[in-house]
Amino acid sequence: MTSLTALVETSERVAADSSRRAKTAHIAQFLRGTAREEVQIAVAYLSGYTRQGKTGIGYATLRDTRPTAHEAIATLTLGDVDATLGQIATTGGAGSAGRKATLLAELFARATPREADFLARLLIGELRQGALEGLMIDAVAAAAGVAPAIVRRAAMAGGGIAVVAVAAMESGAEGLSRYGIALFQPLAPMLAQPADDIDDAMARIGGEAAIEWKLDGARVQVHKRADDVRIYSRTGNDVTPAAPEIVELARAIPAASAIIDGEAIVLNASGAPYPFQETMSRFGRAQDIEAMRARMPLSAFFFDCLRRDDEDLVALPAQARYEALAHLLPASNITPRIVTSVVGEAREFYEDATSRGHEGVMVKAIDAAYDPGSRSAAWLKVKRSHTLDLVVLAAEWGHGRRRGWLSNLHLGALDPATGEYVMLGKTFKGMTDAILAWQTEELQKREIARDDWTVYVRPELVVEVTFNDLQQSSRYPGGLALRFARIKGYRPDKRAVDADTMETVRAIFAAQAAST
Repeated sequence: MTSLTALVETSERVAADSSRRAKTAHIAQFLRGTAREEVQIAVAYLSGYTRQGKTGIGYATLRDTRPTAHEAIATLTLGDVDATLGQIATTGGAGSAGRKATLLAELFARATPREADFLARLLIGELRQGALEGLMIDAVAAAAGVAPAIVRRAAMAGGGIAVVAVAAMESGAEGLSRYGIALFQPLAPMLAQPADDIDDAMARIGGEAAIEWKLDGARVQVHKRADDVRIYSRTGNDVTPAAPEIVELARAIPAASAIIDGEAIVLNASGAPYPFQETMSRFGRAQDIEAMRARMPLSAFFFDCLRRDDEDLVALPAQARYEALAHLLPASNITPRIVTSVVGEAREFYEDATSRGHEGVMVKAIDAAYDPGSRSAAWLKVKRSHTLDLVVLAAEWGHGRRRGWLSNLHLGALDPATGEYVMLGKTFKGMTDAILAWQTEELQKREIARDDWTVYVRPELVVEVTFNDLQQSSRYPGGLALRFARIKGYRPDKRAVDADTMETVRAIFAAQAAST
């Protein structure tokens, strides 16, 4: 069995090394020595996620459960951790929060300080070590002695690199040959890169581009053979029972078999989207589906066709896939799209999409193939954004390349009604090395308290923050949280009293809600 400590040491080496080649070598060396039954676990953890997906464990649970640093003997194996997380993920019903906390406390009691730190960040999605899927594909290929192209093809057809890594390690190219584009075997979805604005996106695509609404919904990949329909989430989970509306739509497709890619979203009577968490609540329910359907019916909009009957369309140009999609679905279930090379037309389409309450638009090359699992330059996303001047309330110590620097900022706004600062979220994005070094020094000058992870400071420094929108949140006392926040820069010209207040924040949320 493979020790957790060995994986943590590998993670630290990967995070500390800036060379892609060196990162690949570190992971490949570790995988060669990993027990075969733990390869999938290892690949998932080094990629920054768990096999169980969401376990219901958040920052507050970790804070209340994790013991203070202690010098435990390193005895945990990857299998031990995976088994405990499996128990936590399947624990439900009355009193489940307490049982989950107990299981988590028992796990941390067996962990060394380094292991506990790794697990905590893994569980809350803050393990930033640079081991993205593309890098992991190269590492698995190196460990198995297989060409990266073969591993990538298998990963995109088999639902991700963690799923196919075992076959690669055990049987090489022959073992991977069984992973083809097949029905009821979800493909890793093609993803988009960000663009600054419409002008930037159109310039980068060049020539004609498809401009589509970017919906703030749940990514779904639908597989259909006759009346047998399966709906898969972005992460490859089967969510079919939660979306009977989409099952009915797919059964009406005039093809013996099909695979289509799109978004499911809850819309109000005027056609505007509900907040993202409302849509996701449909996929988080296993019971009372019909009642939820009556109250919050799902709409589905599809933008790509990956298979029609026995024809694999993945390698075809986007325009050919769009034509296939148009033969399968009514226009009302196809994501609104224009094809143009005129920037002004693209900009008007973007303005119309955002005025309807949508996130923005996608700008896609019409001659590009579908590249599963890739964050491709052939797809660019242009999203609406807001800005606020917020106050730094605390900062968390960085890991990997950011070790030794205060990195993840806690952001807040003053509530005039109470005179207290209200936390609205965290972000580590948008900071250069120079900013990290500066803020580490300046924040420690303002320190009022600290714990193992975080330095709490006097609310004096103001930062300009860009974000997509606000969402309701029970995690923060103000009931609101920033979505996709990024630091635009510090505002040395502003004092804390000059920063935006919760009145402004609530006004943005009210305007956002009114548009939906």
